[in-house]
Amino acid sequence: MSLLPTLYISHGSPMTSLASAQVGLRLAELAASLPPPAAIVIASAHWLARTPHVGSAVAPQTIHDFHGFPEALYQLHYPAPGAPALAGHIGQLLADAGLPATLDPRRGLDHGAWVPLRLLYPRADVPVVPISIQPGLGPAHQLAVGRALASLRGEGVLVIGSGSITHNLHDLGAGYSDARQAPYVRPFIEWIEQKLVAGDTEALLDYRRQSPGAERAHPTDEHLLPLFVALGAAGATAQALRIDAGIDLGLLAMDIYRFD
Repeated sequence: MSLLPTLYISHGSPMTSLASAQVGLRLAELAASLPPPAAIVIASAHWLARTPHVGSAVAPQTIHDFHGFPEALYQLHYPAPGAPALAGHIGQLLADAGLPATLDPRRGLDHGAWVPLRLLYPRADVPVVPISIQPGLGPAHQLAVGRALASLRGEGVLVIGSGSITHNLHDLGAGYSDARQAPYVRPFIEWIEQKLVAGDTEALLDYRRQSPGAERAHPTDEHLLPLFVALGAAGATAQALRIDAGIDLGLLAMDIYRFD
């Protein structure tokens, strides 16, 4: 069985589902380049918990966890099957790593999961297991979660972290646009790429102190933390490839990373 890469996807606004622009093209190209996965495990920035939780639903519901968007968005569904047996296996992997997890048979797929998955695998025929992130425990914890899942790559499971390379919604009213990008976005993008390509995990774990504009790029951690799940699951010798998918609204960097 082919050893799959892991992915980090910047999922952007829920509107990405209706007007996907560059990210839709890049994700379609990426899916075409990969062996068909047996299942997907996705850590979304929009499922937050104090300890690891694993979705074990037979048929995860589509969660419309947003307000004030066009009615067409609320009509979208992603009816991928769940994988309860895989969820149990993941729970055991996490427990074996000293990270006891809770299985949640009711958890569906929030927009951090279904928005990018609709662009990657629009037929919704690949089983999906969502996992939570723990914003109170920081990047090193998420890296450990990813490392506990590394063996899944050899089982045909695609591990995805879904967040955003930059995510500061406080700046939505600041007048930024395609023509006037927020000044912290590109320096932060470039720093992240430099450290990932160099394999400088220690600097990445300390990104809030070391990276330029960290507090502006991420007032809170949750949208960058899924990156560490993907990085950990890729293994210590993984090579990072940045896929540029543009910058939405002048402030949401839509970078995708593939770790082989």
